[in-house]
Amino acid sequence: MKPLSPTDQLFLWLEKRQQPMHVGGLQLFSFPEDAPDDYVARLADQLREHTLVTPPFNQRLSYRLGQPVWVEDEHLDLEHHFRFEALPTPGRIRELLTFISAEHSHLMDRERPMWEVHLIEGLGERQFALYTKVHHSLVDGVSAMRMVTRTLSEDPEQRGMPPIWALPPRVRGESGEGASLWRSVGHLLGESGKQLGTIPTVARELLRTINEARKDPAYHSIFHAPRSVLNQRITGSRRFAAQSFCLKRIKAVCQAYGTTVNDVVTAMCATALRGYLMNQEALPAKPLIAMVPVSLRRDESSGGNQVGVILANLHTDEPDPAERLRKIHQGMQDAKERYAHMSPEEIINYTALTLAPAAFHLLTGMAPNWQTFNVVISNVPGPRESRYWNGAKMEGMYPVSIAMDRLALNMTLTSYNDQVEFGLIGCRRTLPSLQRMLDFLDEGLAELEAAAGL
Repeated sequence: MKPLSPTDQLFLWLEKRQQPMHVGGLQLFSFPEDAPDDYVARLADQLREHTLVTPPFNQRLSYRLGQPVWVEDEHLDLEHHFRFEALPTPGRIRELLTFISAEHSHLMDRERPMWEVHLIEGLGERQFALYTKVHHSLVDGVSAMRMVTRTLSEDPEQRGMPPIWALPPRVRGESGEGASLWRSVGHLLGESGKQLGTIPTVARELLRTINEARKDPAYHSIFHAPRSVLNQRITGSRRFAAQSFCLKRIKAVCQAYGTTVNDVVTAMCATALRGYLMNQEALPAKPLIAMVPVSLRRDESSGGNQVGVILANLHTDEPDPAERLRKIHQGMQDAKERYAHMSPEEIINYTALTLAPAAFHLLTGMAPNWQTFNVVISNVPGPRESRYWNGAKMEGMYPVSIAMDRLALNMTLTSYNDQVEFGLIGCRRTLPSLQRMLDFLDEGLAELEAAAGL
């Protein structure tokens, strides 16, 4: 029996029919060269043999003295959690994304361990897909990425590799550092009081931020994000859109403008939002604001990556794509310089306090003038080399995140091999024709290339 942390309880408390709180991932694979035509069906039979389910996938929700706890499910039904399915003909990517959109809209059964794995055949020429979804109270996005990576191998000849639910267990705290809005909110609600020593620095930086906001109208917008169709109440129906972009193209733009990969993908998202909202005649006059988790690793640090949350002005009011990228880059640099003088604990508490208005608004729907940001743009690093699962080459991996009331769109991306994989999840009714945003992402990159003469 293990009590849930304050952050994990928050995910349960937030969940309602129109607001499922699970995260997911979509992986595309190609058959091994020597595989028979019924390879996927045989793989499904092999996976069903992994009946020893390891933590956290053998844990279900229970309550002790009114408090939620994790307990081992002694009657776990693997058939409920692992499902072998086929796409309807003609089995295009379109049918696959429609399937993911529908599955990601469904709430998970709290009487069982809250995870599902869908093995999907019927996709194109000798390809198949794997869609995994896990409740956010059970695992966070970074931990999920680590576990998925552990199921894969760099060796195409390796066989007998277990599915994610049968991995040898690891301590959850070893999954690495990550950042999300809700990790910061949970920290603010449940843990920030443990670090009283950070108060002087955090208070000083917060006062400095407020003073800058009073002087600079552009900076002021970070604390008052504009009203937008992105920030309405939503339904429970989702649309998922995904696309890969060549990392070499993005890095070429980085070199041309002297920016980072994160700056360029953020600018691509800004262009996509600008184009999509203009097409809907719904682009606010003031620039949209994004909540962006960013790596703040210091060369002399032995503690690995440090992550902070930046409220990034997307400059969607700027018509020039090159100038928009430069402004985004400068805003990112200013935020990183602020964090450079702070310890990891101070960064966490500063982040929690600056996100407090957003948290209050998102949790209650009150104080609409406290719309601190309009959209989440998150980048989760993935494997840098090609990976294989029981001989099947992974061709792509796409994150499937969470949309919620007053935050109808989540733009998450991950890097894999020489690709950047975008996964967009949004409310189907609030954001019609969401897949058009993929075209605008492509246009955003092409415009930056053209402006740089690439």
